[in-house]
Amino acid sequence: MSDAKEPLLIKRYASRRLYNTETSDYVTLEDIAKVIRTGRDVKIVDLKSGDDLTRQYLLQIIAEHESKGESVLPINVLNDLVRSYTSSAQSVVPQFLAASFEMLRDSQSKMMENFGRINPMAMPGLGAIQAQQEAFLKAMTGGWSGAPGTEGEAGEGEERELDEIKRQLAELQQKLAKMNG
Repeated sequence: MSDAKEPLLIKRYASRRLYNTETSDYVTLEDIAKVIRTGRDVKIVDLKSGDDLTRQYLLQIIAEHESKGESVLPINVLNDLVRSYTSSAQSVVPQFLAASFEMLRDSQSKMMENFGRINPMAMPGLGAIQAQQEAFLKAMTGGWSGAPGTEGEAGEGEERELDEIKRQLAELQQKLAKMNG
C-alpha cells in the first residue's frame, strides 16, 4: 500500500502555508487527509529549520475530524491515550497501537482477497432473494411490457407468488395508513 511510494513531501512555509512538492501548489489539511486515505504516507517539514512536523499535523487532522462530529475514537480511548502520556505505560502504548493497526490492515486485506474468491451464485438463499426481487418488480410494474423480468406471461407458481406479494404489500399499506392516521 504505502510502501510502493516514498512519502509525499509537504513543506511548511513561514506563513504556515503548506506546499505540495509534487504538484507544486498549496494544500489544506483536508487535502493532506485525502492523500493519506488513498494509502500514501506524507512527510511535513518546516522549510527553514527542516524540523519534521508530520506528527503535529496528523494530530491536528484527527482533532479537526473529531471536533466536526466525525468521531472515530471513543472517549475512553482518548482518556487512555492521555493517561499513557503520564504513566509508565507510555513505552507500551505506541507498540500496542501500531500492532493493532497492522493487524487491522492485514485482516482487511485478507477479507478483500477472500471476498474476491466468493461465488455469489453459490451463496445460500441468493436464488430465492433474486426470485423475490423479480416478483416484486413484476408486481410493482403491473406486468408492463419492457420492464425487466417481465418478458413473458407469469407461470402459475409465479402468479401465486405475485398474488401473495400484492397481498403483503396491501397489508403494509394498511398498517402505514393506521400509523399515519
